[in-house]
Amino acid sequence: MSPISVLVVDDQADLRLLMRTLIFAANDGLECRLEAASGEEALSCLDEGTVTVIVLDQMMPGMTGTETAQAILTRDPDQRIILFSAFLDERLRSEARSLGIRECVDKANFSDLVPAVRRAAA
Repeated sequence: MSPISVLVVDDQADLRLLMRTLIFAANDGLECRLEAASGEEALSCLDEGTVTVIVLDQMMPGMTGTETAQAILTRDPDQRIILFSAFLDERLRSEARSLGIRECVDKANFSDLVPAVRRAAA
């Protein structure tokens, strides 16, 4: 079975480290292949290779997570994306669903991230 590769996108280096650590600790077929500090950087990463799941922060300088997701899904409508944000409300969840984002996970619930990655990859 090939590993589930993840691109982590968050403007805060400490949160990227925490997400990488969670993914590494979960092991069993998960790998944090790439990381980016902005939506623009994420798009550049995807020019260099593909990943199974993308975990996007919503509030970043430049492009927001939903704007980044829209750009990614325009390129590849089948890309699996999780919005990982501290600012989830019903409006944002609805917008995410309408764009094709697979799941929304609240940053207050870090323990939900790895199961969400597995569900999105399935």
